[in-house]
Parts: sequence; structure tokens; C-alpha cells
Amino acid sequence: MQDMLKGKTAIVTGASKGIGRAIAELYAEEGANVVLTARHQDQLDEAVKAIVDAGGTALGVIADSSDPEAPARVFKETIEAYGQVDIMVNNAGTGDMVAVEECEDDHWAKVMELNLTGVFRYCREAVRHFMPRGDGRIINISSVNGELPICGVAYTSTKGGVNIMTRNIAIRLSGTNIRCNAIAPGVTDTDAAAAWANGEQEGGDVMLEFSDKYTNTTLPMTEPRDQAYAALYLASEMGKAVQGQVITVDNGAFF
Repeated sequence: MQDMLKGKTAIVTGASKGIGRAIAELYAEEGANVVLTARHQDQLDEAVKAIVDAGGTALGVIADSSDPEAPARVFKETIEAYGQVDIMVNNAGTGDMVAVEECEDDHWAKVMELNLTGVFRYCREAVRHFMPRGDGRIINISSVNGELPICGVAYTSTKGGVNIMTRNIAIRLSGTNIRCNAIAPGVTDTDAAAAWANGEQEGGDVMLEFSDKYTNTTLPMTEPRDQAYAALYLASEMGKAVQGQVITVDNGAFF
């Protein structure tokens, strides 16, 4: 441990497994107080316990990122526990493979609410908290699908939206010490990626053929820790000159 985040407090949404959990664990290893959010108590408790057992400091807060009231409540509980928030990681989201002709309004609205509107609300809460002291970090977990939209129409649209929103917020914050950036993971060894590869995500396998057509599927997938390293770079002083960027971490599969 290098204590790169010592004394900092980070909120990580969707942190009970996969990329979110890897980020929370690495942040804790680097000295941060970490607040993990997720929807399921048992998975959240297990993730928090793993961090605490490893010597880290962590708090779990049950929250659905599509809930309009979640950001204010999560920030309130974090501030009560640790005094302030320094880093906001928007990782919670859902994948889908629903092709445009099969995408109904209710499905579109559900994906938008979680993947895009939920991210916006947490970003807004973070900016309002960071602006009085002119310091803070926002890291949005996007996807390579934000640039190469080969999955479902709703999912890919939200990730493109996250990328643009990230840049817009960065422009608003230019000249301050508040940074807003995004990470675009490629195929990463998670439960969600396994479901995608097996055609088990909502929408099935209609869009799967385009993965072979437009990407290099022979390259190895990334590990959740690879994405966490990028999130550490952006949260720490290593990334102090990086603003409004979308950093792709994909082993070169999505050129």
C-alpha cells in the first residue's frame, strides 16, 4: 500500500461486485474511507466485510442508483460518518442487448433512469458538495460502447451520454481543482460480461454477431483490477492534470 488516497473519502456506487468492488477494495488499500452502495444487503455486507477484514475502512449503504432520493441520502450518511466526500465513482448500471426494433418505451426508460439519469444525479450532488471548497474528483464508469455501440440500443445510448456529460461537467469545472473524467472498460471478467457472452442479457444474442465483426475478440478480457487501477490514477495526484477525458481500458480490443 502506498497510501495514495490517505485521508480521502470515496463513494462507489454498484460496489458489491465486479468493477465497483475492485475499485472500492483498491481505494481502501490506498488509505481511503470507502462508502459502498448496492441494492442487495447480503452482497453489500460481504464486500464491506472483505475490506474491513483486510484492514481497510468501509461503510455499506443500501441504495438504488435509479432512486432520485439516493444521492442526497448517500452523501448525508457519508458526511455523517467521515466528514466530507472527496471522490465520487459512478459505477452502478445495467447492461442490455435489446436491438432497436425490440426496444419498448418502458425498457428504454428503465435503462436511461439507472445508467444516465442516476449518474447525472450523483454528479450533481458531488459538484454541489465540491464547489464550496473547490476540490474533488468525479469518475464515471462508461463503456467502450459509448464510442463503438455494439450492444443494446438503450445501453449504448446511455454510455454515449455519460461520455458527453462527463466532458460537459469538466468544462463547467475548468479552472478549479474539481476533476471529472470517465473510464470506458472493454470486456471485463465479471458476471455481467459472462451473461453478455452467453447471450443471457436482456435482448438475447441478436447483437452478439457484431462483436466479432467490429472488435478483436481474440484478445484477452481485462480484469476488474485493471479498471480499478485507472480509477486510482484519476482519483489520485497522478491524474491531477487530466480533465474531461474518457480513458479506454480494453487490452486494445476495441480499436
